[in-house]
Amino acid sequence: MPFTTLSELDVNKRYSYADYLMWELQERVELIKGKIYKMSPAPGTEHQKISRQLSLRIFQYFDKKECQAFSAPFDVRLPKKEKSNDEETFTVVQPDLCVICDPEKLDERGCHGAPDLIIEILSPGNSKKEMREKYEVYQETGVREYWLVNPTDKTVLVYVRSEVGQFVGLQPMTEDQEARAAIFPDLKIDLKEVFNS
Repeated sequence: MPFTTLSELDVNKRYSYADYLMWELQERVELIKGKIYKMSPAPGTEHQKISRQLSLRIFQYFDKKECQAFSAPFDVRLPKKEKSNDEETFTVVQPDLCVICDPEKLDERGCHGAPDLIIEILSPGNSKKEMREKYEVYQETGVREYWLVNPTDKTVLVYVRSEVGQFVGLQPMTEDQEARAAIFPDLKIDLKEVFNS
């Protein structure tokens, strides 16, 4: 019988994607290295406005291109090893936005493997998770570029994967600047329009 509420699950246990598929929870959750993380309640108005503005520009940029953009809810399964199957996957996240250039990573369930670009918009209560646990798992699994969007400060922190597999932080971008993706140099986003919509 499938679990329908988070209280039925043991939060100290390590779960896999196979377990995740069996749940019929009302709450949205993510798995990070097998540990359950309850997602914030429905994103607030400011979060949604920023998400919409970023989505408009990113979806338009990638329209009719080989790389494809996706927005939450969209499962991204991040296996420890490149060719491991879903039963060996202990991390399932739902980034606010992601871009995937390898069509082999896409299936009916979402993405199996590291997206090229992940954008997370911070919400009250989830900042530590995004900044620590997700940073680590995105770095370990090969995400090429990671943006952390902070609605409160109206800033964007950008981390780009180095040749040795470590994230390198670039100069923070503020609302009076144009955001540019390091791995997609033609992608330019006016942050004033994003933060003040």
